[in-house]
Amino acid sequence: MSRGARTKKIWFTILAWSVILTINFPLIWMISSSLKNDQENNSVPPTLLPQVLEFGNYARLFNGDFMIWVRNSLLVAGGTVVIVIVLGTLAAYSLTRYQYRGRQAIATIVLFTYLFPPVLMLVPIFLIISKLGLSNTPFALILATTTFALPFSIWLLRSYFESVSMDTEEAAMIDGASRFTAFIEIVIPQVSPGVISTAIFTFILAWDEYLFASVLISSPERKTVPIGIASYANELTSEWGVLMAASILTTIPILALFSLLQRRLLPDLSAGATKN
Repeated sequence: MSRGARTKKIWFTILAWSVILTINFPLIWMISSSLKNDQENNSVPPTLLPQVLEFGNYARLFNGDFMIWVRNSLLVAGGTVVIVIVLGTLAAYSLTRYQYRGRQAIATIVLFTYLFPPVLMLVPIFLIISKLGLSNTPFALILATTTFALPFSIWLLRSYFESVSMDTEEAAMIDGASRFTAFIEIVIPQVSPGVISTAIFTFILAWDEYLFASVLISSPERKTVPIGIASYANELTSEWGVLMAASILTTIPILALFSLLQRRLLPDLSAGATKN
């Protein structure tokens, strides 16, 4: 390697690491702050690394209601994912496989619905939930989150279904398979990356939901993680160590979900697409 190429490689490496550290600096600061006590977190000037490791912030979370918040958030996120995936796949399949009047208009309206800011729908959804007697329940949050996750999920899944040829599906039905069997055994495996991507998107949306949770949930034992974390900060004081520790623990389910599903995000889309 020539000197010029070596110098170029060194500068490129320095630049790459600079970008990586810049992007990840908030995460580094969050981890560092979670291991500091309140005095050090409020010190001026601030310090990057903790002088004394403080694990009491994590202990306080586990000794409190944090695991109850996690349980509630998992219930809401899991329920939302199930509803969105079931309804989304059926709706996307209908929009791409059946011919009926207004099909394109329905697809456009579905996307248009997603463009509405959630805050505009807060009062109507609150009134509907109240009249249904579902206030202060996890199902209220599931319905509210589904309202905004489902339209985008249908539009996203629609593009995946459109990429799947109808030939193999029709061949399976000629061989005696029902449409439902062909849908489950032929189509779904080929659009599985889209289904997984949609599930991850929906889970993150439901897991991070704050607006509707702050309005529809009133009981402390039904709080979700975002609402619980917000209780550690107010206009008078903020417990930064506990806040940062809770933020780190909150990311673990998301990381675990990505770790479990990342290998299935990019499978061979042509698998099973050939008829023996």
